[in-house]
Amino acid sequence: MKIFSNTLLFKRITILVSFVIVSLILWNTYTFFQKFKYEERIKMEILATALKEITANKDLNASVSLPLKIIENNSNIPMILVDEEGNIENYQNLDSVKALSPKYIENILTKMKSENAPIEVSFSGQNKQYIYYRNSDLLNKLTYYPLALILILFLFLSLVYMFYNSNKVAEANKLWTGMAKETAHQIGTPLSSLLGWIAILKMEKIEDKYVEEIEKDVSRLNTIANRFSKIGSTPELKKENIVAITKQAFDYLKSRSSKQISFSFASVDNEVYSNLNTELFGWVIENLIKNSIDAMLGKGELKVNIENTSKKIRITISDTGKGIPKKLFNQIFKPGFTTKKRGWGLGLSLSRRIVSDYHKGKISVQKSEIGKGTTFEISLDRV
Repeated sequence: MKIFSNTLLFKRITILVSFVIVSLILWNTYTFFQKFKYEERIKMEILATALKEITANKDLNASVSLPLKIIENNSNIPMILVDEEGNIENYQNLDSVKALSPKYIENILTKMKSENAPIEVSFSGQNKQYIYYRNSDLLNKLTYYPLALILILFLFLSLVYMFYNSNKVAEANKLWTGMAKETAHQIGTPLSSLLGWIAILKMEKIEDKYVEEIEKDVSRLNTIANRFSKIGSTPELKKENIVAITKQAFDYLKSRSSKQISFSFASVDNEVYSNLNTELFGWVIENLIKNSIDAMLGKGELKVNIENTSKKIRITISDTGKGIPKKLFNQIFKPGFTTKKRGWGLGLSLSRRIVSDYHKGKISVQKSEIGKGTTFEISLDRV
C-alpha cells in the first residue's frame, strides 16, 4: 500500500488517529461519569425525602414501610447524617470495624464534604439535618477506566510500531542479503578469468614468486566471494581447529599492516576444536583485527589470545587504540553505526550475527579505556 511507503505520512496519521481516539475515550468517560454522579445525587435526594417523611410523621399508625425500604436499598453509597451543629447522628455503608473509631468517621466526613454538597433534611425549616455522602465504589473505579483504555491503546500502538519496525528491518536485511549474494556472483566472473590468466603466466614461465602472490590474492577474492554468498543462509558447521583458523586470519593481516604495529599471538594449546564455518569465522577475526588497527591509527600493539577451558573457548583481541566509551559498548554492534568518516558500519554487526546466530556464541567488548585501548572477546562452545 502506498500510504505505508511514506513513513512520515504514516506516522502523522497514526498520531492523529491516536489523539482522536484518546480524546473520544476521555470525553465519553467524562460524560458518563457526570451522568452517573447526577443519578447518585438524585438517589440521595430521594433518600433524604424518605428520611424526612419518617422524621415528620407524627401518626404512629401511619405506614413508613416505603421510606424505610428506600433507605435500606442504599447499599453502595456511603453517607453520614449530622445535625445543625455538626454532630454525627447516623451513618450508612461504612466499614463497620473502622467506624468504631470516631476519628475514622470524622476523616470520612471531611472527605465527603470535599466531594459533594450536603443535602438538607428538615421539617418546616426546623430541626435541620444534613446528609453528606461519597461517590460509590463503582463511580470511583470509573475514574480509572480512561487510564486503562489509554494503556490498552498504548500497548496496541506499541505492537503496531514493533510490527512496522520489524517489517522495515526485515526488508533492510533482505536488501543487504540480496546485495551480498549479487556481489559474490559478480566477483565470480572476473575470478574465473584471473585463474585462466594465472595458468597462462605459468606457461610463460614468469618468476614463481610473482605468480604465487597473484594466486594468494585470487584465493583471497574467492574467500570473500564465498563469505558474501553465505549471508542470509544457514552455513554448514564442521569440527575445526579454531587456533589454526584464527592464526591464519591473524597472519594475513599482519603481513599487510604497518610495521609500526607490534603483533603478538598466544595460545596454550595448538589444537582447540569447535563447530565452525571457517570462512565466516575467519571473517569475524579479520573484522576485529581491522577495527583494532584502525583504532591505533597504524601504530601500537595488538594481541590475540586464545584461552581453552573445559567447556568454553575464549578469544580476546586487544589493542592500544583510542578506546570506546562504555555507553557505546552495545551500540557499536548495531547495523550502520560507525565512528569512521568512511565505512558502512556493518563489520561489527555482521560479526555479531555470525558469532551469535550462526555459531551460537557470544561477542562483546570485554573492557575499554579512552586513550588506552580496547579488548574484544569471543566465546564459543568447545567440542
